[in-house]
Amino acid sequence: MTFKVYYQPDATKRPVRENTQSLYIEADSEAQALLLVEENTDYNIEFVEQLDDKALEYEKQNPNFKITKF
Repeated sequence: MTFKVYYQPDATKRPVRENTQSLYIEADSEAQALLLVEENTDYNIEFVEQLDDKALEYEKQNPNFKITKF
């Protein structure tokens, strides 16, 4: 399954909506996706969203779309 993870790049600062970034990750569950990002980054994770087929096709239209591997 593919998940979109919304995060703040600096966990030491308070979250600001304009600084929210996202990455895409393959995982078996939402919990596993969250754990992978937590273990491999210092990001302040805001939200993890599972992408259905339609949403994934839409996201793939973005030229910056890339599956993150850890």
